[in-house]
Amino acid sequence: MNQTTHTKADGYSPLTLAFLGDGVYDLLVREALVNRANRPAGELNRQKVAMVNCKAQAQFSELLMPMLSEKELAVYKRGRNAAPKCTPKNGSVADYHSATGLECLFGYLYINGEKERIDELFSVIIHTTDKK
Repeated sequence: MNQTTHTKADGYSPLTLAFLGDGVYDLLVREALVNRANRPAGELNRQKVAMVNCKAQAQFSELLMPMLSEKELAVYKRGRNAAPKCTPKNGSVADYHSATGLECLFGYLYINGEKERIDELFSVIIHTTDKK
């Protein structure tokens, strides 16, 4: 997709896309953890929190950046550069912005119905955590 192609998601603000992308990403993490093993809910939540926080998401965004198309990178940067109204509880402001960029990207892809691309990018994240 080239830079001039407009999609449905282009009409949304980056923070709206990040709001949706946060839910998409959270569900992907939960599904992956449940598929790994049937564990007590408290253990699953502990593992989820390790992947769904601004520091981890910032690291994952760095990992994905070389794989992103020009358009996807622009979407990520729109999210990263957006000015959220809240400040991070745990983590740096830079990590929070990077995490917002990642969530924006996942929201963008979701709105555009790009499930295969979401799965492709998320598989890189989950395989990275499998190695730990």
